[in-house]
Amino acid sequence: MSEASVGVCQLGYIGIGVSDMAAWTDFACDVLGLQANGSSGDGSLYLRMDEYHHRFEISPSGEDDIILHGWEVKDAAALEQMARKVRAFGLDVREGTAEEAARRMVLALIKFTDPDGIPTEIYYGPYLDHRPFNSPRGVNSFSAGGLGLGHIVLGVDNIEEYLRFSFMLGARISDVIHFPSPNGPLPINFLHVNPRHHSLAIGPKPPSGKRLNHFMIETEDLDDVGFALALAKKRQLPTGTLGRHTNDKMLSFYVHTPSGFRVEYGFGGLLIEDEELWQVQHYSEPSIWGHERP
Repeated sequence: MSEASVGVCQLGYIGIGVSDMAAWTDFACDVLGLQANGSSGDGSLYLRMDEYHHRFEISPSGEDDIILHGWEVKDAAALEQMARKVRAFGLDVREGTAEEAARRMVLALIKFTDPDGIPTEIYYGPYLDHRPFNSPRGVNSFSAGGLGLGHIVLGVDNIEEYLRFSFMLGARISDVIHFPSPNGPLPINFLHVNPRHHSLAIGPKPPSGKRLNHFMIETEDLDDVGFALALAKKRQLPTGTLGRHTNDKMLSFYVHTPSGFRVEYGFGGLLIEDEELWQVQHYSEPSIWGHERP
């Protein structure tokens, strides 16, 4: 495989800086159904959703926003090639220390800052926990594994520059939705790195300056979505209605986190089974039906 064709294969983990660890622990475990799986020396909480040791690291640093994203490659050779590609793109890259790799529970990683200033990591060799995933509220299973944790939607200052960065990582456009807004259509670009319809979506940064619009996690049982929706409403959390998206056909709802951004909780997302046959499309609405906001 040529170096130009080497790319990341999944969104492996994200870090979120929060101001209320207790509220986040309760929300993540007892509403979303993620499993607490230990903590780091600075008080960060690891959250598990599949055989990976963790997919989320929740840190008490107060940003109430994303503070890092980590992307997986298949082996050490691919990591070396990606380091050269990122440097050629013009970003400063350094190798993670043994201590940093141990904290992320990977064999090795590289670290740099993406074009919007978000710390970014590429790694290989994640630690797989041999113990069964055990959701504290009984979620049967999440759709993760080789597809990654789900997706993130980022608001960035320069969409075209961030798209070039994403292409360098190996992401490919799935489609574009022109979201209706009072100031005219807002283009959101959806990108995939494996059969999951999108692992990353990119749009303009909002006036609030928040980078993370939402992250999505996907269950493998529709009832788990229904249970989560009922629980969120029972707790009187700001929660939208069930709906189905136009592009990835995900059946989902959105709920606000203790940090103010949202989580999409879904089932049945579209998979791009044959990359050669996939054609980029665009849409003028995000949903076929539903998804009314709180």
